[in-house]
Amino acid sequence: IYSHDTFGLGHLRRSRAIANAIVEQLPGASVVILSGSPVIGNFEFESGVDYIRVPGVTKLPDGDYRSLNLNVSLDEAVGFRQALILQTAKAFHPDVFIVDKEPTGFRGEVVPALDYLQASGCRLVLGIRDVMDEPSLLVPEWERKGAREALIRYYDEIWVYGLKDVHQPLEALDLPPEVESRITYTGYLRREVPPTPSLTKYPKITKQPFILVTTGGGGDGDDLIDWVISAYEADASLEQPALILFGPFIDRDKRRSFVERIARQPKLDVMSFDNKIEWLMKKADAMVAMGGYNTFCEALSFDKRTLIVPRTRPRLEQYIRAVEAERLGLVRMLSDYREPRTPERMAAALRSLSSQPKPSEVVIPGLLDGLDRV
Repeated sequence: IYSHDTFGLGHLRRSRAIANAIVEQLPGASVVILSGSPVIGNFEFESGVDYIRVPGVTKLPDGDYRSLNLNVSLDEAVGFRQALILQTAKAFHPDVFIVDKEPTGFRGEVVPALDYLQASGCRLVLGIRDVMDEPSLLVPEWERKGAREALIRYYDEIWVYGLKDVHQPLEALDLPPEVESRITYTGYLRREVPPTPSLTKYPKITKQPFILVTTGGGGDGDDLIDWVISAYEADASLEQPALILFGPFIDRDKRRSFVERIARQPKLDVMSFDNKIEWLMKKADAMVAMGGYNTFCEALSFDKRTLIVPRTRPRLEQYIRAVEAERLGLVRMLSDYREPRTPERMAAALRSLSSQPKPSEVVIPGLLDGLDRV
């Protein structure tokens, strides 16, 4: 599995869920995950799954990229990554190669491996989440990267980890009928709690019904955290306490300022990062999250009343998912896309969480069948 990891935890956590499910169903199978994530070593994998970490790259605020740790140019870092990916393909000789999200990989780095594996008879699969981006941005981006051509040329199957009734992420690309026929909508990827509990000590707040506020990796979750804290600061009558989970990529200065504000609020507490967040989610009474793919799967899997506060920059992926999920009655959404971000709006949304229906009250056939279909 090639995991497109330049930022955040999303791709890595999706790849890990798929890898773990494969070895559980097929004892004797081996899965290698190729990833550039700097935190891949913090996660546990089932027996039969291992990973190779390629040198990391990171996204800058202006949308550009640079090498994460090595003092080399971006081109050199990509060349190094490309060579490692190809070498792994030759040494491991897989039967199936699953590429996550990017048909050509980061800056085309996966193309030499695709050429080699296609010639050697390996089955090539592109796995994509339910929502990519709004069509007006996705189409030119894929044209620029040669992604549409790569999709047509290399991939035997395309797995969409969602449902056709919710969203059709590749609809705008005008794919030939023979490529359309390779698309399978698997349903969402069900999550379970890890077999062993987290060793992290949970704050006292978790001994009563609480709201879990999570921003995934945390690198772009400042607005959500700020909005939740401001609601508690503005409305002393908010009864249900909330636990805010920062994520490993939060900016250090922002984190310090948030910790100071949280310390002044008796109904708030904070944790840095939990690599077994599933246990916390199961424990929580309700969730507030940005609405990335993994968190959405977890909200459905653990049947949690969830308020989605989607980011709308630099892409509308989370907003599109939240709009569709709210339409189906699976979650509620609070957005600053068209209305201002006020403490009062957040406080009202937090208060109504407890009376919201649970996702399981909506019956959608095949909703969480993703791992079984994979």
